[in-house]
Amino acid sequence: MTGIIEITAPIEQEGTKAVVRNWLKRIGDHVKEGDALVELETDKVTQEIPAPCDGILSEIAMEDGDDAAPGAILGRMSIENANGVAAQLAEVPSQIQPASPATASAAAYYSPAVRKAAEEYGIDPASLKGSGRDGRVTRADMDHALETARPHPSASVSQQAEAGQNPLAVAADGKSRIVPHSAIRLSIARHMAQSLATAPQVTAIFEADFTAIMRHRENNKDRLKAEGVNLSYTTYFVAASVAAMKLVPEVNSQWHDDGLEIFADVNIGVGIALGDKGLVAPIIRQAQNLQLEAIAARLQDLTNRARSNALKGEELKGGTFTISNHGVSGSLVASPIIINQPQSAILGIGKLEKRVVVREVDGVDTIQIRPMAYVSLTIDHRSLDGHQTNAWLTEFVRVLQDWPQ
Repeated sequence: MTGIIEITAPIEQEGTKAVVRNWLKRIGDHVKEGDALVELETDKVTQEIPAPCDGILSEIAMEDGDDAAPGAILGRMSIENANGVAAQLAEVPSQIQPASPATASAAAYYSPAVRKAAEEYGIDPASLKGSGRDGRVTRADMDHALETARPHPSASVSQQAEAGQNPLAVAADGKSRIVPHSAIRLSIARHMAQSLATAPQVTAIFEADFTAIMRHRENNKDRLKAEGVNLSYTTYFVAASVAAMKLVPEVNSQWHDDGLEIFADVNIGVGIALGDKGLVAPIIRQAQNLQLEAIAARLQDLTNRARSNALKGEELKGGTFTISNHGVSGSLVASPIIINQPQSAILGIGKLEKRVVVREVDGVDTIQIRPMAYVSLTIDHRSLDGHQTNAWLTEFVRVLQDWPQ
């Protein structure tokens, strides 16, 4: 036994890598098993890596901005014995023992991400004051230095060069800039391109009258609010999706070359925007077993934790269907809403707005103003055909419009 335990990135994680975002402990800190050591931003969510044992954080092998593949060594801990004394580090090869801040300069080491930024930006990290542990320069420091060094867009390339700035960081006309992609943005890009390359996708669009669910929500939202639950419109979309799955279960499926796998559980992912960082789709599991109030509570919990980077990796896996409520940001129709592979379909909800419609009353056509929204279903045409798509949407709209009071 060497007395040294490696801190590693999870073997099972969303995508093929994660990015180190923030060390929560410093070298030399005493930690207990399970204490959060470092934050990793995976392709889908930020997660905390816990201490594997009681001990002392003795080495940080990866800094902010470094890519961490599954199983990669993030750092090392020295084990404490029963008396709380750390095991000796003498058995550890000298090249992996941590340098003490008192005897080594933090500027003597730059992570691969910092070195890459230095090459791209033309900025010497030694000229910066680091914000990382023990004064280390991080990728964020390099990005900030690049941003603050940019001249006014009207400044010419020659003026930038005279000022000692890197003219290659912006376009020749000085009117553009390069923003490094986040892990989430890169994951979304790969996933969307892979989805379109994999499946022939077709979108059908219906129109839904929200009068009934608006009335029901108005009559019940205060009661649920008193219980700490927000009754959102998305709650109704989840419930109506479950009802439509009963009529057309093939929508809740996955294509395989040798057959269509139709799932018994309706595990619905709900797209949640995270601002410029992209979006995630945490899963409401076994939605077919949940009443409206339980759906509302589950949805609220997932939304709150998604926006505070507190979701667990497993809460983003195993979805069989996805809802994209793109109307909250103002769009009437989005087409196609790209399928979340390997699912067979994705529901889109457009902006809710008042529209003039024709309704028959006692055999007479009348002109009325109703709260309406376009709803769409994008399908994998390998799994589903048009008649199934339209039957599913017909039932989805009927459930919303006939919602009991």
